Amino acid sequence: MVQESTAEIFVPAGATLGEGPAWDAAAGCLAWVDIIEQRVHLTEPDGTARASYELDRQVGAVLPGASEYLVVRRDGFATLDPATGAVKPLLSVLGDRPDLRFNDAKAGPGGRVFAGTMSYDEGRRDEGRLFRLDPGPAATVVHGPVSLSNGIGWSPDNRLMYYIDSMTGTVSVFDYDVDTATPRNPRTLATVDAQAGTPDGLCVDDDGCVWVAMHSGWAVHRYTPGGRLDAVIRLPAANVTSCAFGPGNRMYITTARREGGDQPLAGGLFVAEPGVGGPLDGVIACGCCSSRTTSGSPPPWRPDCASAATRSTAPAPSPRHSTRHRPTSCCSTSACPTATGWTCAARCAPASPRSASSR
Repeated sequence: MVQESTAEIFVPAGATLGEGPAWDAAAGCLAWVDIIEQRVHLTEPDGTARASYELDRQVGAVLPGASEYLVVRRDGFATLDPATGAVKPLLSVLGDRPDLRFNDAKAGPGGRVFAGTMSYDEGRRDEGRLFRLDPGPAATVVHGPVSLSNGIGWSPDNRLMYYIDSMTGTVSVFDYDVDTATPRNPRTLATVDAQAGTPDGLCVDDDGCVWVAMHSGWAVHRYTPGGRLDAVIRLPAANVTSCAFGPGNRMYITTARREGGDQPLAGGLFVAEPGVGGPLDGVIACGCCSSRTTSGSPPPWRPDCASAATRSTAPAPSPRHSTRHRPTSCCSTSACPTATGWTCAARCAPASPRSASSR
């Protein structure tokens, strides 16, 4: 039997294309984006706005870091300082492909970042790829070709990676190697009935079930680890785009506006209480370093930073979720004299508290 529940409006944001919710545990707020309007939003636990930042191009996702946000822009990666609103380019990936853009992204075990691309012409298939952001920084293709890269998530034990290419109408599952941050052996977890909508963003709960936002489907669906649909959250908006867990077993759900004006809450940010919680979305680790070893290759990833203690006020992470806990601030622009941009410091230093000021 499929359990049904409803989501309530949290912020009547009227976003053109709301996407990518991610709970920032250290800052105590929800980060999310409006892709078309080129905005990053930070929302307080009570639904009030903490800050909103307008970028110079479309932004597919925003991911919390130790002291800054990683923003996945149309053509690549950049950092956003929440205290000043300053955006610094990190890596251009699609600079020579104005017909493509980055879409959804997620930080997973060890803080490794994955982000996928798509064509602006959604009728064009196999133009996208799923990338992993590696030290250097560099973007490495780990899966593809794909058509419309979307939701990404991991099982609670980090052995499986879930992924959605919306054009296939399926939810895929990979075996996942945490040590190398490599997904392998893709297969279908669930096939979505076309009448139920198109699978979009996703998150994974503590039971290992996968929650999938259904674009044009008015709902979020939950699939068991065996691929069975067992729960549905209904919304008063057709274009449901993504979902993420926050504290207190709350689920935050983004939506997009619909032409015609017949859905006054479309584009709003919603909240649901599905009766189960989930690990907060991963936080980027300090591997986006531009320093080089004597051989000229990027330095090895620093997974030790991703599991280190973070702030004196932060609770110790449980073994189950330690690889997704906020890393300390391990990057410094003065650690390596010959480096440019981010560099790896010799040791980790506690992250400094964030300012809550906005622009």
